Amino acid sequence: MATDERIQKYEHKMQKTLDGLVKEYSTIRAGRANPHILDKITVDYYGSPTPLQQVANIMVPEARMIQIQPWESSLIKEIQKAILASDLGLNPNNDGKVIRLVLPELTEERRKELVKDVKKKGEAAKVAVRNVRRDANDSFKKLAKQDVSEDEIKELEDKIQKSTDKYVKEIDKAVEEKSKEIMTV
Repeated sequence: MATDERIQKYEHKMQKTLDGLVKEYSTIRAGRANPHILDKITVDYYGSPTPLQQVANIMVPEARMIQIQPWESSLIKEIQKAILASDLGLNPNNDGKVIRLVLPELTEERRKELVKDVKKKGEAAKVAVRNVRRDANDSFKKLAKQDVSEDEIKELEDKIQKSTDKYVKEIDKAVEEKSKEIMTV
């Protein structure tokens, strides 16, 4: 296997870690209405749990309001139940046709809690990236038994370290951006 292919396999895992973190951050509420906070909510649709986005139109008509318009009015009660059962802490208002979620202003204390959570998730992502590096280095060391020179192994280890540094920086940047977004009033 070529050097680049070996590195790419591990870089792909690191990229998936970063993508997962960014996706998770999109579900964290930060003052402004963001329809992605509803991504994890599923609704009982004819007996099967279905993502909310697949049974309703979700809009953001105002900075702190999300409007959900089900394609079938019979789903209003189910959607309301699913939102109340979620950990979002939002109280849905429905007028029989649409559900409105008014997002309250975040308190300073809640903002700080969210930032702590964001940093914790960032740390977990960095640990995952470093674990990928460790796995890569372990696999590179095993190459010595397959007549791969020490210089080549050293080169692979250097490349995987550069990738690790790059992804750790990206994670730090994502953490900082999300923290800033949360703390902005």
